[in-house]
Amino acid sequence: MKPLPEHGACFVCGTQNPHSIGIRWHLKEDGSIYGTITLSDSQQGPPGHSHGGATAALLDEAMGAAVWNAGNHAVAVNLTVDYRMAVPLGVEVEVVGRMVKKEGSALHAQGELRLPGGEIAVVSSGIFIEAPQFFQ
Repeated sequence: MKPLPEHGACFVCGTQNPHSIGIRWHLKEDGSIYGTITLSDSQQGPPGHSHGGATAALLDEAMGAAVWNAGNHAVAVNLTVDYRMAVPLGVEVEVVGRMVKKEGSALHAQGELRLPGGEIAVVSSGIFIEAPQFFQ
């Protein structure tokens, strides 16, 4: 796995943002994006569990990084997040994102957040479109 460069003030992975969730991304040989994180009280929703917005942000970033790594300067236009089970705080979880296809101008991606035993707690899909004007 190859570490991906972080991007400054990013809410999810930026080292220059004191409020960043703090995940570090790696590129797998198959082009998917992978990271692990232990969520804390800073990401709490229900007592002892992560906020759905925190897990959605992680999956949005993983899918976006996979789309970006595939050579696209794109932004999300649609995200779907399905919560299968609560994500406890204080345990290391895995977050994976992958680009699955390009259909016209739409770039489709999928993501998963897995608990320590490998159970999939949250799944996501996203549609991204080229938007180079945001990356100049």
